[in-house]
Parts: sequence; structure tokens; C-alpha cells
Amino acid sequence: MQVKYLHTMVRVLDLEKSMAFYELLGLKETRRIDSEGGRFTLVYLAAPGQEECPVELTWNWDGDDGLPSDSRHFGHLAYEVEDIYAMCQHLMDNGVTINRPPRDGYMAFVRSPDNISIELLQAGGAKEPAEPWASMENTGHW
Repeated sequence: MQVKYLHTMVRVLDLEKSMAFYELLGLKETRRIDSEGGRFTLVYLAAPGQEECPVELTWNWDGDDGLPSDSRHFGHLAYEVEDIYAMCQHLMDNGVTINRPPRDGYMAFVRSPDNISIELLQAGGAKEPAEPWASMENTGHW
């Protein structure tokens, strides 16, 4: 099964202060998404010439109260996968808990043995929702 690295996400408490820090390291903003409905901003920064290896800063407009206590402001690693259903089945067959199943045919979350969240995204857009995934509940937090 082939996977492709997408990004690393970190939560930030002060977007401007965090962006200034990463810019000091030489990273430049490559993309920004403001979600009015979700009340968050995503800012992708990368080193010049390495735009394929971004860091995603996630800033929640209303603060981060209610986050799991183990978050330490690290969010997740993200990988694009060829077939999200096959990858999740492969992981389950090898004892990995699917914390957020790919109910939508597009996104799933699992955790590493060190409790690092891993986001899996379906290459090329969502697949048709399918069982057992479509009705599978979340397990733990992701």
C-alpha cells in the first residue's frame, strides 16, 4: 500500500505570534483556510522550495478549552492513502484501533503507539460511504 506525506498540524494559541516564529525560521505562508462555520483558521507554511512539506497551524477562534489534556498543542501527522478502506482494514487486522472511522469515505484517524494522532485522507476525494465504516462509532479521541 502506498502512502504520501501531506503535512504536520500543530495547534496554536496566538496565530500571529506563532506565524512570526515560523517565519523567523524561514517558512512562508503557502495557503490559508478560514472556516466561519467551524470557527477556525488553518495556515500552511513551508520552507521555500519545499512546499510539499508544510506545517499546518490550526487556530481555533474561540480558544482551545476542552482539548484533551494530552494534546500538548501537537495535532497530527497527515498521509494521503490510495484506498482508505483497505488501509483501515489493514491497520485493524494488525491490532490498530480506528479512532475516527472513514464514515465519509475520505478521512480517518488512528493513533501511534506513542499516542500521536495520524490522519488518513483518501487520494482523489471521497469514496462512496460503505459498511462497516459508515455506521462505525468513534473510539476514544483523535
